[in-house]
Amino acid sequence: MGKKIELIGLGPGDINQLQFGLFKKLTQANHVYLRTKEHPVVQDLVREGMRFTSFDSVYEKHEQFEDVYQEIVQILLDKAKTEVVIYAVPGHPLVAERTVQLLLEKGEEEDIEISVIGGQSFIDALFASLKIDPIEGFQLIDGTSFRSSELQVTQHIIISQVYDQLVASDVKISLMERYPDDYEVYIVTSAGNQDECIEKVPLYELDRNLSINNLRSIYIPPIKEDRLLWREFSRLRDIIAQLRGPNGCPWDKEQTHESLKKYLIEETYEVIDAITSGDIDHLIEELGDVLLQVLLHAQIGEDDGYFSIEDVIEGLSAKMIRRHPHVFGEIKVEDAKEVVENWQEIKRKEKGEVQTSFLEGVSKELPNLLRAYELQKKAAKVGFDWEEIMPALEKVKEELEEFIKELDQTEGSLTRAKKEFGDLLFAFVNVARFLKINPEEALFETNEKFIRRFQYIEKQVEKSGKEFEEHTLEELDKYWDEAKLKGL
Repeated sequence: MGKKIELIGLGPGDINQLQFGLFKKLTQANHVYLRTKEHPVVQDLVREGMRFTSFDSVYEKHEQFEDVYQEIVQILLDKAKTEVVIYAVPGHPLVAERTVQLLLEKGEEEDIEISVIGGQSFIDALFASLKIDPIEGFQLIDGTSFRSSELQVTQHIIISQVYDQLVASDVKISLMERYPDDYEVYIVTSAGNQDECIEKVPLYELDRNLSINNLRSIYIPPIKEDRLLWREFSRLRDIIAQLRGPNGCPWDKEQTHESLKKYLIEETYEVIDAITSGDIDHLIEELGDVLLQVLLHAQIGEDDGYFSIEDVIEGLSAKMIRRHPHVFGEIKVEDAKEVVENWQEIKRKEKGEVQTSFLEGVSKELPNLLRAYELQKKAAKVGFDWEEIMPALEKVKEELEEFIKELDQTEGSLTRAKKEFGDLLFAFVNVARFLKINPEEALFETNEKFIRRFQYIEKQVEKSGKEFEEHTLEELDKYWDEAKLKGL
């Protein structure tokens, strides 16, 4: 005796949908445990003699469903040590039933036999009521715990456990992240029963006037309209593949990793421009252009048979987990500085690098203002640095004097002056580093300021009715000062 739990499904609705063998099992048993008595078939079974205990009261004790399920499972496991337990759940035991999954997991640990007797799933009735073919592809999702990113919008989607207005509101908000607000969805209640109800509503009305009902599901039809798929990563990937396909774009088809290098650099700077301007719509557009470059490189890799976008994503995911042990592991960090130090150390170990210089790792492809900045940072880490800014400023003065001296002594060749000019720039970068000013960003902002003020000068010249060449430098300088006063 004991050490056994038999799992029975009550079917999707009324007693006519309950298999005869299960009907006999339930009505002839000494006692039946029900996850919930709120099911249409229960009253009919009670009239036929079924004796039961339900766990509805457990729901009232906890705020989280997982806690409810854990308590129900523990009670059943304890009962099974002294009696054969018959546990009945709505639908089929193996469809959308968390307590059953927990029993299968914990029963094995406690050497308790768990057997599934059977039952009819609500899915069969729902497919029949909606007249859809599951072979076209479908997802069955728990309405109490899902993320919009999990949805496959080109498939039939069934969301169960939408038993009240609160759950329906959460479901609606998640669906609106992937579907238009007015996308038509179906509220299906008591599928296959005599009181079956199927209501088609726009998504934004999904949570209106919903009473409590344990037999309610939401059905979302597949998206067919191509325009509505433009938000999907899979559709974007198909577009890029088509552009480089046999009937695609001649320009896209002839691109290589080498030919695309300049575009990636350009698009990256345009993202920086959008960030600086604070224009969110512009930022969205420019980030899209950078993503286009990534996908083009990935498609070239796939066309050549070397790698695909999945390889890129897998490598990135693995690297993020490896290099964030303070998030995905047991390592503790105090601040962002320590995070960076850990990152560099993990990176070095991954690559099996033997460090031959403290300046290793600064790319030659960086803009040279940024490269100077990074080289100085690395040198500073090992103490090759001044302790305060004044010596750095004195170095700037020294380099400026040497540059002027070279200009005075130059006779036809600027080779030495060029070197001194480079030293002067390098010294200025050092001052920027002390002040935590990114020199590339600072110069970018100055360039933008110059553009605004010069364009103001152009407008004033145009208003004057004279050509540029007819203006003196003093007159143009006056326009420049006006632009400064206007805050341009």
